[in-house]
This record gives sequence, C-alpha cells and structure tokens, in this order.
Amino acid sequence: MDWQSFFSGDAFTDYVIPWVINIGLAVAVFIIGRIVVGIITGLMRKLLTKAKMDEILVDFICSIAHAALVLFVIIAALDQLGVDTTSLIALLGAAGLAVGLAMKDSLQNFAAGVMLIIFRPFRAGDYVEVAGTAGTVEKISIFSTILKTPDNCEVIVPNGNIYGDNIKNYAARPTRRIDLKFGIGYEDDIRQARDIMLRQIRADERILEDPEPVVAVAELADSSVNFVVRPWVETADYWVVRFDLIEKIKLAFDAEGISIPYPQMDVHLEQPAAVVAAGS
Repeated sequence: MDWQSFFSGDAFTDYVIPWVINIGLAVAVFIIGRIVVGIITGLMRKLLTKAKMDEILVDFICSIAHAALVLFVIIAALDQLGVDTTSLIALLGAAGLAVGLAMKDSLQNFAAGVMLIIFRPFRAGDYVEVAGTAGTVEKISIFSTILKTPDNCEVIVPNGNIYGDNIKNYAARPTRRIDLKFGIGYEDDIRQARDIMLRQIRADERILEDPEPVVAVAELADSSVNFVVRPWVETADYWVVRFDLIEKIKLAFDAEGISIPYPQMDVHLEQPAAVVAAGS
C-alpha cells in the first residue's frame, strides 16, 4: 500500500480524520462528563447533608444519581462516535423493566426504607413493636431494620413488612402509663385496699404526680373485687417501676391482711332419692 498517497488522498481526509476527531470528542465528553458528574453529586451530597437528611439515605441517593449521570455521559460519548443510541436506550429500558419486575419485593422494601428514613416513626435506640416483633432498634437501612429483642436476639425485619403494618413505638413519648389490675376478696375492705395501694404509689418518687395516679374499683368479678391501678412514669422507668409496684403492693396486702383470691368453683352433688332413702 502506498501510505504516502493514502495519507494525502481523499480516504484519509474523508474517513480517518473525522474518526479521530469523533474519538477525541467522545473521550473529551466522557472525561469532562465524569468531572461534571463528580461536581454535581458532591453538591447534592452537601445540600442533602445540610438539610439534615439521614446519612444512609444521602449515600444511597448520591450513588443512584452518580450511576444515572455516568450512564448518561456514556450514552452521550457513544452518540458522539456515531453509535445509534436509540436502540441502546430502548434495550436499557427493557432491561430495567425486567429487573424491576424480578426485584419487586426488594423495590418495595427500598421504598419503605426511604419512607422510614424520611418520616422517622422510630429511631435507633427506640423500643418498638413492628411486623409482629418487639425489640430495640439497632439499625435502619434501606432494605431492612435490625432489632434486638429483650433476650438479646437479633431480628432482621424487611422494611416493606414494617411500613405495611402498624408501628408501635414505646419510646416515642416522654411518659407512659402503667396499667395494673389487682383483685381482693369480697370480705375485704375496699377502702383499706385502696389506701394501701395509694400509699405504695406515693412512696415511690419515680411515679409522677401529674397526671394523677388512678386507683379505682373496675369490676365485681366472680371471685374478687378488681381494682385498676394506673400511675404515670418516665418512659425509661416503666418496667422497673411496674415490677417494683407489683411486689410492694402484694407484700403490703399480705402485711395488712388483704387477700388476693384465686378463681374458685363450689360443686354441689345431689344424691338420688333412692340412695338417700337407703342410707337412712
């Protein structure tokens, strides 16, 4: 091949130079595009962080935005090379649809995780009951939430199950009411029993004066007169005060002769008349 004539001929001018220019422009588009993408995602991260959005969500949004923008830059670079990107975009759309259908449950968990992070029905450290599981929240991620149960087990709950069900947050309010029920015998003095329970409540400094504790007769049951005992405490003191109060009231009842009856049933047997007559 006569290289001198090739480089000086029309073929070089018509094919090689345009291709070299296109390749150079495509590389320039890709490099400059990557730089611009880095600047945009950096600004996005700063804005989201300044808005006090959760770090997990910030990382995820920035990662998704970075991947989408880089894909756009690649398509622009390929278009500069003369590649038909229309079919490529259609192919990517079809692939995205197929992946979306295959990952339906994961996308549901992702959407629920975003909602949990944005609206914050609970935070790390809260004791909650979600999706039939109760425990302390250790970590909230995009797809699942990790709970630690009172017996120190780790439970991983999908976010879709959490957001699609009731969420009970025991730590959301600063105070909680303790609901107890005590039964005394019908022969016992209800005024004396009420005074005993009120004394135990007032003797505990952890129990709040406002709202005022309630001690009242709730029902006349089959075997007992039942009281409701409803003091208010700080949320952090709930369980320890509950356990202490049950023990103190029981000991006080024992000390002052108040009985706590258990269900009883009197059975009366009727003997047939012939048996009675034979016995007499």
